Amino acid sequence: MITRYALFEGKVKDGEADAFRNAVMETILPKWKQFPGALDVRVTFAEARDEGAPEYPMILAVNYPDLATVEAALASPVRAEARAATEAVLSRFFEGRIHHHVTVAHEFAL
Repeated sequence: MITRYALFEGKVKDGEADAFRNAVMETILPKWKQFPGALDVRVTFAEARDEGAPEYPMILAVNYPDLATVEAALASPVRAEARAATEAVLSRFFEGRIHHHVTVAHEFAL
C-alpha cells in the first residue's frame, strides 16, 4: 500500500481554528475523497505540540493500493479541483507551507 501525506506546517490564523476545521471537512476532504483509486482519505488535526517541535496543525493522508494508482490519480483532472479547493481554504485560514511525502507499507508473509 502507498500512503501520500500532505503535512501542513505552520499555524492556523488566530481565532480561525474552528472555521479552518469546518472548511477542511466540508471543502477539502470531499475533493480529495474523489481521487480515483483512493482506498482511504483521512485528516488529522494536531491539538498541541511540544515547544520547539515542528508545527503540523493538519495532516492529510491518502492511501492507494500501488504506485501506478497514485500516478494515475495525480494525473487526473480531480487533482486540479482538489488543489484549488485546498488553496482557497489555506489562503483564508492558514499561515505556512505544505510538505508532501510518500511512504510504502510492506507486508511480509511468515
